[in-house]
Amino acid sequence: MKSSFIATALTASSLSHALSVPSSFRSAVDFVTGQTPLTTETFLIELAPGETRWVTEDQKWELRREGKQFFDITENQDLGLLSAQTARSKVTFPKTTAYNESVAPLLKELKKKNMIDHLSTFTSFHTRYYKSDYGRQSSEWLFDQVNQTLAHAGAGHVRFFEHSWGQNSIIATLPGKSNKTVVIGAHQDSINLFFPAFLAAPGADDDGSGTVTILEALRVLLKEEKIIDGKAENTVEFHWYSAEEGGLLGSQAIFSSYEKEGRDVKAMLQQDMTGYTHATIEAGEPESVGVITDFVDPGLTTFIKEVVTEYCTIPYIETKCGYACSDHASASKAGYPSAFVIESDFKYSDKKIHTTEDKMEYLDFDHMLQHARLTLGLAYELAFAKFD
Repeated sequence: MKSSFIATALTASSLSHALSVPSSFRSAVDFVTGQTPLTTETFLIELAPGETRWVTEDQKWELRREGKQFFDITENQDLGLLSAQTARSKVTFPKTTAYNESVAPLLKELKKKNMIDHLSTFTSFHTRYYKSDYGRQSSEWLFDQVNQTLAHAGAGHVRFFEHSWGQNSIIATLPGKSNKTVVIGAHQDSINLFFPAFLAAPGADDDGSGTVTILEALRVLLKEEKIIDGKAENTVEFHWYSAEEGGLLGSQAIFSSYEKEGRDVKAMLQQDMTGYTHATIEAGEPESVGVITDFVDPGLTTFIKEVVTEYCTIPYIETKCGYACSDHASASKAGYPSAFVIESDFKYSDKKIHTTEDKMEYLDFDHMLQHARLTLGLAYELAFAKFD
């Protein structure tokens, strides 16, 4: 009876919404049943380069439940057009790490306790679904933590990148001697794919883990006086994207803006899921950092392997995740070199994500510390790199 009531309520709600939707929204053919649904809001998604489809929001979540990734390009259909028309010079990355003596003492300053404390609060929100009020509240809380981190160091500035859905992205900027920019990213939203608007989504691993990992790396990077004083060669930004789960919406909006502004982004690293090791260890495999090798910049990815080797105490393993699998894909589409690292070989990554069970108790904070070491090392190396 309870299931029938919920289904009836949702059907009524959907019908009510359909009748009130503006006529500017197009009708779509239901790609599962082949039937034409009532007029309702639809979204244009891109499942592969050149493969697009109009779907309803419910169909978006059905695709995600099937493990299919995509861009929701409804509002960003021009992302990448300018970069395709403008021949950007290829970015050359260092062949090896160059600031080992400077980075080594900073690595000792990274603290698991800070990540545990931040993630404890971050996962206490019922959900961080980007259309929910909880999503807005969690974003405001995160903004305050970033702002406090910068204020304590007396450096940089932070701003919201505003979105129409309520949960805003966050950009922290550490100005350098040039506008050449290095971006470190993670996504702040979470989702329960069964009933996104209602069910709990603690999102501890996806992507609370990446969120607090890069926040801790930012804190320690700000112990470098040259960074504080703006004497690094390049500007460094830390991004926390909204609405990754909805089809990379927040990162698309940001990198579309950067593309139109002519921003000179030299590198972008995404940290999405940094804390789960149980399946790897259970399979008898060594704990490692998963370095994604498909749909990424090969030069930046090669350098990241050097950074893992130098600054982490565990090895890396090459793995793949498919098209549009996290926010680095938005940077790539805008023509910027991007890369992605994850907690393990992709086949051993956390299967509890997008459910009520994506909780802190299943995470390995020692492993998250390895990702923080990688993030700190890469941010430092590229902040002082002399790009042509």
